[in-house]
Amino acid sequence: MIKKILFILLFSFSFVGFSQEISLDDLSAAPNPFTNSTKIIFTANSNTEITFTVKNVLGKTVFNKKIQTKLGKNSFPFYKNDLAAGMYIYSIQDKKKIISKRFVIR
Repeated sequence: MIKKILFILLFSFSFVGFSQEISLDDLSAAPNPFTNSTKIIFTANSNTEITFTVKNVLGKTVFNKKIQTKLGKNSFPFYKNDLAAGMYIYSIQDKKKIISKRFVIR
């Protein structure tokens, strides 16, 4: 009886894990580190709106922008403008997922 319950639980968790659709993937910034600008690159599985956010190491949001994506590989430039040299955390977020990485401004 316990084996059946464990099997059913394992099967249901596996099904939930495989049924979740990946909405965003493969986030990167190139070049990294950069002096004036970098290109943010990611993959989207649908045409949707995402939010691009940059935070300093203290967690304060220093840049925020809505971006319309297309199916497949997407990219857009990010300019440092008045941001000081240092490490920052950048992220993209849609309705289902958020991905965060780091970049360095020289």
